[in-house]
Amino acid sequence: MQELTAAREPTLYFIGVTTGQSSIMKVFPKWAQALGLKAAIKGIDLPLHAPAEEYRRVTDFLKNDPLSLGALVTTHKLDLFKACRDMFDYADPYAETLAEVSSLSKKDGAFRAHAKDPISSGMALGDFVPRGFWKEHGGEVLLLGAGGSSLAMSLYFSRDEAEGDRPRSITIANRSEPRLAHAKSSLAGCAEKIDFRYVHGPTATDNDRLVAALPPYSLVVNATGLGKDAPGSPTTDAVSYPEHCLVWEINYRGDLLFMRQAEAQREERKLHVEDGWNYFIYGWTQVIQEVFHIEINAGQLAELSRIARG
Repeated sequence: MQELTAAREPTLYFIGVTTGQSSIMKVFPKWAQALGLKAAIKGIDLPLHAPAEEYRRVTDFLKNDPLSLGALVTTHKLDLFKACRDMFDYADPYAETLAEVSSLSKKDGAFRAHAKDPISSGMALGDFVPRGFWKEHGGEVLLLGAGGSSLAMSLYFSRDEAEGDRPRSITIANRSEPRLAHAKSSLAGCAEKIDFRYVHGPTATDNDRLVAALPPYSLVVNATGLGKDAPGSPTTDAVSYPEHCLVWEINYRGDLLFMRQAEAQREERKLHVEDGWNYFIYGWTQVIQEVFHIEINAGQLAELSRIARG
């Protein structure tokens, strides 16, 4: 059990599984300097699906410690929200819809929970999915994993602004049936806009079959955490992609086996393979804006990405 001690200076926390391995621990001090922020960063590591009392202990600390300004939450978004919903003074509409939290912050005496993934994942998708892609090619989306990232992307594709240029169907595959049930319940309001399928796939071979059944010009996303929080991939080395697919590994560190499997057939299948770097940048900067009550413009965003890559 990690000890939590009162912050001695304004502090942003990173709640994850192996936060010490993340480059953000070295990058954030440089970002803070570039943005004129006098603040530190500290990691809080919890095991996957930690006990509810652990999430409540961490949340209570953040809520009541004066110099603990907020936190970015990664792998624990769903579990923390479920365990601590009554501890938030405010939860934004995305957090309520998805029943998850990626940003904890304080404003005007209120302890606030936000789900930023629909915004940050949408920004990242917009960087590599060509405008008019879905309307022109009629492809589908396969989301491997039924966690918060998959739900956030589903909301992004279902937004009203995407009318006329959205995938014709979205398949969410997961090895845990309860998570699939949660996803189906959370996305019930989107079913009129997109044809959703929820598939129980306990093995990587099951996922291989789903990939092979896609039409060309589809999008396949690794949103499982495999390759970062745990070794491996949701697909096998025998996975066969249809031509012209977009393949997105939303992780930017770890063994990234899923990404390497796709890259092995990139030229033959004419694939576009994307990593999670921009998603990482957008995710963090969305939370930083909320926690420190600042606006980060496009020029600053580019500078922060340059600093991080350095």
